Amino acid sequence: MVSRVSTVAFEGIEARPVDVQVQVTSGSVAFVLVGLADKAVVESRERVRAALTASGLALPAKRIVVNLAPADMPKEGSHYDLPIALGVMAAIGAIPSDALDGYCVLGELALDGTISPVAGVLPAAISAQSRELGLICPRASGAEAAWAGAEIDILAPQNLIQIANHFKGTQVLRRPEPAIRKAEGALLDLADIKGQESAKRALEIAAAGGHHLLMAGPPGAGKSMLAARLPSILPPLRPRELLEVSMVHSIAGLLTDGALTDRRPFRSPHHSASMAALTGGGMQARPGEVSLAHHGVLFLDELPEFAPQALDSLRQPIETGEVAVSRANHRATYPARFQLVAAMNPCRCGRALEPGYACKRAPNEKCMAQYVGRLSGPLLDRFDLLIEVSAVDLADLLLPAPKERSADVAARVAEARARAEARFAALGFPEISTNAAAPASLIEEIARPDAAGATLVRDAAEKLKLSARAFHRILKVARTLADLEGEEKVGRLQLAEAISMRARAIEAV
Repeated sequence: MVSRVSTVAFEGIEARPVDVQVQVTSGSVAFVLVGLADKAVVESRERVRAALTASGLALPAKRIVVNLAPADMPKEGSHYDLPIALGVMAAIGAIPSDALDGYCVLGELALDGTISPVAGVLPAAISAQSRELGLICPRASGAEAAWAGAEIDILAPQNLIQIANHFKGTQVLRRPEPAIRKAEGALLDLADIKGQESAKRALEIAAAGGHHLLMAGPPGAGKSMLAARLPSILPPLRPRELLEVSMVHSIAGLLTDGALTDRRPFRSPHHSASMAALTGGGMQARPGEVSLAHHGVLFLDELPEFAPQALDSLRQPIETGEVAVSRANHRATYPARFQLVAAMNPCRCGRALEPGYACKRAPNEKCMAQYVGRLSGPLLDRFDLLIEVSAVDLADLLLPAPKERSADVAARVAEARARAEARFAALGFPEISTNAAAPASLIEEIARPDAAGATLVRDAAEKLKLSARAFHRILKVARTLADLEGEEKVGRLQLAEAISMRARAIEAV
């Protein structure tokens, strides 16, 4: 007799069906596991054996063969423990043979029979719902699985004994409820920053349109403080965005106690991060920082200190909104629609722009050129806003705190995004929520300049040697400026401000 248990294998955030087949026959005593399993799956034999023994079920002195089908699909991770154990229990009659029909199962086993949490429960639950199956998962992951929908049948036992008693009818497992993660303290407020009004303006524009922002300026000017306060003016995640973000974080094992939050991700990796850490990779092709920042912010401080190869690996995800991680035996595609915010000093010493300062390494211009030369032109071209953040004047620091707080700016940002969303929905693009995400053909239609604006853009393109990409990014920023001001059409003033936020930085960077 062969018992079958349904489980999943993960390819990116997709959960592919896997059929766990268990056969117990006479012959030499052995526990054989086949089906292109990695080391963690092969080791499940000992975890299953110990967990069953601790639960009072000794394995019979027979030949046990476990096949993970399809056999040509790589199987990775420890979540195969529970389906293998339940398949063995069904094969030896410890639970009814048809008890697992209609369920998808995943979970890791401890040696005492406890079921430990695993990554990827939310994608597995969504996959099970699409296949009209229920889900059996660890208790600690039950709240995460419950977000897949109220109609899916979810069993979240704490150990093997509970699930066996449930199928025998001596214990009823209560369906878990979705959990919301409590806010981890208040977000940092823009009112903490004195001065830097032009930089705050650029931050508001970036938030309203989802634009990529590069801030260049001397140390201590407040670049990192500004970036850290960007989440306080961003709108919360929409339901569809929340689900996408949570699926990526579930695969990465970052959902604490299965609880979800509507705060947008804010990732700030150290400049020593490798290309695999940024874009994803490793032996199991795990999601990188660009995917963990999906629908949120990726902040790169000290931008030129990152490895050039790692920075250039961001160019494709910025354009496509996804990243494909390929390995010899594995390929995964992760979403990566993030907002890139970066900060940098003008040179290695950071003082090249100070009046009267002379660099000891080389003339100031050469020192700046060598430092900025670590950044490729195509990467710089992908920033919508490039601004210079000047040093804060001492007189500004002695002034009282500004009256305008993040909540005031967030209200204007929300109104601007609502205008953009309504416009895209009316044009038949409901999946686009920000001007930065609009394709070039669409942005030319909704941000078409008038005659005066077209002349201004043409002159700026010739003077600044703008690429086609930079031209469209100027139109996107101008469209966002019009949304912030409640204007239906993009005028010359919006175009002039959008151009100025590239021209000043091009001279400084």
